[in-house]
Amino acid sequence: MPLFWRIFLLNALVLIAATALLLGPVTVSTPVLLTEAAVLTVGLTAMLVANALLLRVGLAPLQRLTRAMTTIDLLRPGQRPAVGGQGEVAELITTFNTMVDRLEEERATSSARVLSAQEAERRRVAQELHDEVGQTLTAVLLELERVAGQAPPGLREEVRQVQETTRAGLDEVRRLARRLRPGVLDELGLASALKSLATDFGGPCLSVRHRLDADLPPLGREAELVLYRVAQEGLTNVARHARARHAQIVLRRTGTGVELCVRDDGHGTGDAAEGAGIRGMRERALLVGAGPSLVPGPGGGTEVRLTVPVPTPVHDPDRNGRS
Repeated sequence: MPLFWRIFLLNALVLIAATALLLGPVTVSTPVLLTEAAVLTVGLTAMLVANALLLRVGLAPLQRLTRAMTTIDLLRPGQRPAVGGQGEVAELITTFNTMVDRLEEERATSSARVLSAQEAERRRVAQELHDEVGQTLTAVLLELERVAGQAPPGLREEVRQVQETTRAGLDEVRRLARRLRPGVLDELGLASALKSLATDFGGPCLSVRHRLDADLPPLGREAELVLYRVAQEGLTNVARHARARHAQIVLRRTGTGVELCVRDDGHGTGDAAEGAGIRGMRERALLVGAGPSLVPGPGGGTEVRLTVPVPTPVHDPDRNGRS
């Protein structure tokens, strides 16, 4: 039944009851007697309560839909209000769920294109840093070494200092190139890339340890890149915001795939809203059907978890030579 007719009939029932009450044995004197006023007050209260309860029941699905509209997040897919009510209300909720399905699909597609373009641009910039800037700084180092050998004793020490500054700049350029496009990920795999990442972030103020299972299931190139980028973003947040002394990268095998965990002993996130880094993690994780979670660490700090599902290979009897 359409929503208009349901509300109309609910109010019609209340009005019919009021009319029946007035046409019944109840009379109103002038002036109004106390008993008559009490009867009218009780009757009016009963009709208002009945009307409120009936409207509450009829509009409850719309209230659930309103709450879903204000809380749904496309980076946390799967959140849907339950289809309830009848007629137009149920059709409205179904239409809303269909719209959210389409928006999630379109967002996933657009995010995949954006992240793919981003990785391509990172690869290009890393290549230019390595080939152009790196080679130029290497040539400057060689020239400074030649000049240092020919410089008078008074200038030789200054030239050596310039050499060290140039060498530090070259190391920084190489470090930036590795972060933009980790060549070790393509060449040696995810485990070696995560070990290198822990080494890059480790220092006198932050100790980064790693614990990586050796029997990891085979992962696709995209899944490995997602795990690496999430670990990289997690350690970046630790280094910038957590004021932690220790951090750890854990990569272990689970029953359905691989779980990555980045934990620290910092001050935690508290009630702070999610920043661009966390939302970037969620966008990347959606590419492989996963979603990161942020929970308080066992010893304080924050723990970022990401479980990447690995599809179970389908057993094909024909491949085993069955005739």
